[in-house]
Amino acid sequence: MKTKTIATLLSLSLCVLSHAQTFNQEILPEGKSPYLLGKINKEGLSSENYTSWFTKNYDEYQPNPVAIDTLQNHLDTYTIKAFMGTWCGDSKREVPRFYHVLEAAEFPLDRLTLVAVSRDRDTYKQSPGGEHESLNIHRVPTFIIYKNGREINRIVESPVESLEADLAKIVQKEEYIPNYNGVTLVNDMLTEMDIEKFNRKYKKLLPKLKKEVKNMYELNTYSSVLFYAHRKEEAIITARLNVLLFPEEPRVYASLASKLKQVGEYQDAKENYEKALSLDPDNEDYKSALNQLTNPG
Repeated sequence: MKTKTIATLLSLSLCVLSHAQTFNQEILPEGKSPYLLGKINKEGLSSENYTSWFTKNYDEYQPNPVAIDTLQNHLDTYTIKAFMGTWCGDSKREVPRFYHVLEAAEFPLDRLTLVAVSRDRDTYKQSPGGEHESLNIHRVPTFIIYKNGREINRIVESPVESLEADLAKIVQKEEYIPNYNGVTLVNDMLTEMDIEKFNRKYKKLLPKLKKEVKNMYELNTYSSVLFYAHRKEEAIITARLNVLLFPEEPRVYASLASKLKQVGEYQDAKENYEKALSLDPDNEDYKSALNQLTNPG
């Protein structure tokens, strides 16, 4: 009996150890650059395939000392969850700087959770452990600041002023509006209401969104993230909203058409490719996609 108990404890210990070793998992796709996936830390970012950009950007960044003083007095009562792609240029620039800011502010790094997301189409900007779920991770890096388990604010893709200045505003409870606020408005509506209600009301968002959304790529990327997270109805309605915001951009019609084609809405897809082609008559990709819909097989 005692031997069996020891064996069971040993087995459980091995399971725990195996789970702990999932930190800094490296993906080695054939013919492509390696990347990290899932929970990672500074050790992983300092390893051979990543240290060239991590160390350089960490060392070259000089945080503002006034903002650092503020962070030293306030930041350690918060926790942070950050998402990045080791394949992403913005992440390569901002994450090393973020580490420099945190360490200069003497922030306990055990209060930071860093997650590397996928670049593959079918799992785009997702993490295998599901850490991204319900957090609206549409751009990387994204740094989410929590107090007592509740999100206070976030820095999306790049700071408005600087990482340390933005963090100082957040912890001092000053007004701070991160980048891509238009995406946040749409995401909040999708979270608060079912798809039928959103379908009835989303056009009322247009006047406000026209002030918030700077270009067609903001909602286009968000729509793609929704689509590959198997939220296809929400993705398509967001793509339709983008068409209303940027009716002279051929790519918004092509993006909507591509999603419609993948869910079997072929006539609607055909009409949107035709609209894209009318705005960009020489685009061979649009011509090919339309031809496939017009002449299947």
